[in-house]
Amino acid sequence: MTVGMGRATDMRMTDKLTFIDHLVSREHRFSIGVLGVTGEKYLSIPVTNQRVDDEEYYRIDDAMFNRFAANPLDALPFVERCRQRQEDFHLILQPGTDRGIAS
Repeated sequence: MTVGMGRATDMRMTDKLTFIDHLVSREHRFSIGVLGVTGEKYLSIPVTNQRVDDEEYYRIDDAMFNRFAANPLDALPFVERCRQRQEDFHLILQPGTDRGIAS
């Protein structure tokens, strides 16, 4: 597993929100991090539609964040549920009409 960890390995701005990745699993295609404005924790997965590659951000609690940071493989069941749109009630930003698919 390729995992990057650190203080802000990556920062992205989305709708004036700053997402700061703390762990990136390239092998399993997800990241966890902190929303800069509120300190909320998130897990993100890549998605793609006809026009753009993007990410979807799902709220996770502190316990999940700590567990996933300590053992990224523990995140895989949640990641898979996100890809299957079974965790949409945790979405931080609602997707547009051309949502696309998990990639």
